Amino acid sequence: MHRLIIIAGPTAVGKTAYAIRLAQELNTEIISCDSRQFYQEMDIGVARPSPEELAAVKHHFIACRSVTKPYNVYDYEHDVLRLLDTLFEKHETVIAAGGSGLYIDAICNGINIMPDPTPELRAELSSRIANGELPALLEELKQLDPDYYAIVDRNNPIRIQRAIEVIRTSGQPYSKLIGKPLPKRNFEISLTVLNRERDEMRDRIYRRVDMMVDNGLLDEARSLLPFRNINTLNTVGYRELFEYFDGECTLEEAITNIKNHTWQYAKKQITWLKRYERMYSSFFRSCEGIPSFFRSCERTKARKHAGRGQNG
Repeated sequence: MHRLIIIAGPTAVGKTAYAIRLAQELNTEIISCDSRQFYQEMDIGVARPSPEELAAVKHHFIACRSVTKPYNVYDYEHDVLRLLDTLFEKHETVIAAGGSGLYIDAICNGINIMPDPTPELRAELSSRIANGELPALLEELKQLDPDYYAIVDRNNPIRIQRAIEVIRTSGQPYSKLIGKPLPKRNFEISLTVLNRERDEMRDRIYRRVDMMVDNGLLDEARSLLPFRNINTLNTVGYRELFEYFDGECTLEEAITNIKNHTWQYAKKQITWLKRYERMYSSFFRSCEGIPSFFRSCERTKARKHAGRGQNG
């Protein structure tokens, strides 16, 4: 059976280097599951692999579209599965690497198809959020779907809006739809989450942000100002610099905020990815020895999807 090896972990842990090293040993290709690296205009701020790294191994879903072209996790699942069909014709094993939990879920377990809202409904909800009505929408979600309200990140307007869109369009609780049986996979999945000691991770993140600034992050963020209202750019590394450009903080404060927010994001990634620990394989605090780990396969608990599905 063909196998997909997923290397996941928090930002700045070292996924790219290990994915490339492993792909070279296995003579295969890499699929990115980092949703921020899809976009051509976002480079420094999302730590896109360097030109040398991209040349070392064939990568997919890196800088493959413009920020002006919406791309969601449902389309991503469809496109990845179609690509895997092609890659498995010439490779027994393919590598996927990234830290976007929802997109890893899409590959591993599939995403239920949700109804799309009318443009009018989406515009209404977007306008209400922009006008500070998120608390009112949260109360609506609480009344319509208390189960989802209990688990949703209440500081994430995109997820709140999406839930209400689906509920109003389908007439069903969002929590019921996301709990439906998911599709089966016809390939084997091995997943390892890389991790490091807390202080080491924080230091790596802070040093990476300093390198981004030295490499031109301010100019990149300034070039993206015309697109700042696109959801894709409501993300760490750009949002804080937009605030600086608006005069809401000093540059030093903006850089400090990027470091702190990136560290908070990394901790959330670790929490999300810990759900996989029992299903797939071990966490690693030391990132050494990953290629030999996979080559032997003796310590990997590979999950076979043939004949079974799993809720995300």
